[in-house]
Amino acid sequence: MTLKVYTSILLLFLVNSVWTRTVRQVYDELEPEHWSHYTSECPQECFCPPSFPNALYCDNKGLKEIPAIPARIWYLYLQNNLIETVSEKPFVNATHLRWINLNKNKITNAGIESGVLSKMKRLLYLFLEDNELEEVPAPLPVGLEQLRLARNKISRIPEGVFSNLENLTMLDLHHNSLLDSALQSDTFQGLNNLMQLNIAKNSLKKMPLSIPANTLQLFLDNNSIEVIPENYFSAIPKVTFLRLNYNKLSDDGIPQNGFNVSSILDLQLSHNQLTKIPPINAHLEHLHLDHNRIKSVNGTQICPVSIAVAEDYGFYGNIPRLRYLRLDGNEIQPPIPLDIMICFRLLQAIVI
Repeated sequence: MTLKVYTSILLLFLVNSVWTRTVRQVYDELEPEHWSHYTSECPQECFCPPSFPNALYCDNKGLKEIPAIPARIWYLYLQNNLIETVSEKPFVNATHLRWINLNKNKITNAGIESGVLSKMKRLLYLFLEDNELEEVPAPLPVGLEQLRLARNKISRIPEGVFSNLENLTMLDLHHNSLLDSALQSDTFQGLNNLMQLNIAKNSLKKMPLSIPANTLQLFLDNNSIEVIPENYFSAIPKVTFLRLNYNKLSDDGIPQNGFNVSSILDLQLSHNQLTKIPPINAHLEHLHLDHNRIKSVNGTQICPVSIAVAEDYGFYGNIPRLRYLRLDGNEIQPPIPLDIMICFRLLQAIVI
């Protein structure tokens, strides 16, 4: 189970570089006599590498408009410019686009021509971070696999905007202006293959509703969340990495077995208001509880199995898998209690 989860995570983060590298290798063999043809099509403001003719580099050029994109382009880099509008005209011939990077521009929702994005039928990766969007742009290409909208001004998610995005695996909305009211019970409906959802650095006070069931990574750091609802994680049975750092969680806001979830391998609860360690599952491998209000640690109480079982080397199947425990920034005084070491036999590092 653990191996499968880590394999999926690795694929999620490395697929971009592997795919791009493979394409580069295919076109590295392009004969020099063909270079002039590709160079003549290249927009004057941009760079077209002869060894990678499917890519167009227009980043860091001070552009205010998107130039005409040649038909052969798959990968389009337009980040770090002054672009305000995304209109249909520059993309008339660019029907094979897979990847568009428009990070760090000045794009607003009003500046995106209606339907221009949804007409990019083959687009898989859309980066619109660090712009001036106030809502998630719609409609979107149905084949998208990654949508990155971090560091905008998004406070609204149009109804049904994600309903047809069955291939989306990553949705990044961190560092926006989302309130609880922006996340309705059907907001994420249709995201059947989502693996990573990042809603960190928003203005949420509650755990978001109806997270897609296949989500592996859920990032909710830097909000104002106070309560974990009872059985919240039963609806996302595959969640493996959970980050709730920098919230307002207290002991009363966590159900008795709120984090006793077998799928969670990495749990981060740093910079909250906890005075004790919440019950954890034997499968948990990394636990971050630094900078809370914890005064003492009792290994017998927090051990997910009985100490007697933990002492039995022959009962390896139930030995807790915790390998990393961070407790610094609390009020705990060393030494480390012996029962902690007896319980967590696989512990490799503990920070107090």
